Amino acid sequence: MTTPISENFETVAPTEAEALLARECSRRLATHKLGRRSSIRIRLVDDGEDAEPVTVPSSALRLFVHLLAEMSQGNAVTLIPSHAELTSQQAADLLNVSRPYLVKLLEEGKMPFRAVGKYRRVRFDDVMAYKRKDDAARAKILDQLTAEAQELGMGY
Repeated sequence: MTTPISENFETVAPTEAEALLARECSRRLATHKLGRRSSIRIRLVDDGEDAEPVTVPSSALRLFVHLLAEMSQGNAVTLIPSHAELTSQQAADLLNVSRPYLVKLLEEGKMPFRAVGKYRRVRFDDVMAYKRKDDAARAKILDQLTAEAQELGMGY
């Protein structure tokens, strides 16, 4: 089942105070070694309330620590499920390309999509798979150019 990206997937841009708090929290949480545990028990303490223990998956806590680390650097963050569907504009924005260029990639079959009426929908995980493949191809070409420059004694 696919989920369209909607207002439910809010982008959070931290304030300076939130970034400082996120930095301290991520630093403190990162000191705890989770090892191979599948879950971890945490306590939620609200002002004037008793501590309530909650068991969460360790992977969720790792993701939370990563989210805090990004916020601590002042980066805006959005949590998107991998099965979510993006509009062509959202997919183009993620790849940092124009929408017409993305549509060309879709029409050439370089990335799967589905049509919803006259609109195209692209799964987030397909966009990220394309990005990883494209990044790897660019890195390979850059390595080749660097090797050629070194062979030619160009001082790189």
